[in-house]
Amino acid sequence: MSLVSSAAFADPPALSLERTIPLGDIRGRIDHLAIDLEHQRLFIAELGNDTVGVIDLRSHLVRQRLVDLDEPQGLGYLAATQTLYVANGGDGSVRTFTGDNLKPSSTLKLGGDADNIRVDPKTSTLLVGYGAGAIAVIDARTLRKIREVPLDGHPESFQMASTSNRIYVNVPDARQIVIADRSSGHVVGKVAAQGARANFPMALDEDARRLLTVFRDPPLLRTLTLDGMPLAEVKVCRDADDVFVDHKRRRAYVICGEGVVDVLDGNGLPIQRIPTAAGARTGLFVPELDRLFVAVPARTGTDAEIRVFEPPPGPSLP
Repeated sequence: MSLVSSAAFADPPALSLERTIPLGDIRGRIDHLAIDLEHQRLFIAELGNDTVGVIDLRSHLVRQRLVDLDEPQGLGYLAATQTLYVANGGDGSVRTFTGDNLKPSSTLKLGGDADNIRVDPKTSTLLVGYGAGAIAVIDARTLRKIREVPLDGHPESFQMASTSNRIYVNVPDARQIVIADRSSGHVVGKVAAQGARANFPMALDEDARRLLTVFRDPPLLRTLTLDGMPLAEVKVCRDADDVFVDHKRRRAYVICGEGVVDVLDGNGLPIQRIPTAAGARTGLFVPELDRLFVAVPARTGTDAEIRVFEPPPGPSLP
């Protein structure tokens, strides 16, 4: 089944553009985003600009910009300590910024290509993918590495289960999806990509007991059980870099660099294709705000911005 423009549907769009937030004079690729719900701050890894933008979601303005970073890629925020964690691909470091003013506080040198970050607020643990093949398990309060999970290639998106110690990891260079135990650091399963390549985005839907992983070649979303057994697959948009599950509506959002967001239903079937902008392949769905934020990089004649999409029905953004 192919996806078509949302304009072709009589029903209301699955995502409506609520507003755009200009990011100012930044250039280059934009990577991942993170949220501070208490203080209503959205963080943007402005990789090509070596900065992290901080948006005040009450005023919808850039409040602050963290500078002198080195290709920031992954972001994570721990509310208990009011700390922002920034993984830098250039120098392989994790840097922390603390408090209302995000004062620089500490640095951990991991190794090359520090990338995606996940934070477990229950245990104050930080997981960071890095190097030629590892996920570091870090004490988020002391920034001390506790252990690591060895992999057969550089990890891209990975997800932590909330009801077990399992983590699920995309390892595109090895054409694998890896299942590991983050407490022991042991790999407990490897799922072959089976003819597909470049599995970058991943989402975990524990309510439905399924794992969603998106490949770029060919562009498809594959649904698996939590033990890695394939359930279904469907064609999606090109150059995907993020996928999120909307539990409230039992939908998934695939953000693609070709300039669209594909909206899929709970069975993985396409609903609508929502236009965004060329190169806009990263974002963040925040269930607490009921909003999807999509990062649009600067292009010739256009400035970088965040586009805020609202799934119907939904409350106004605070």
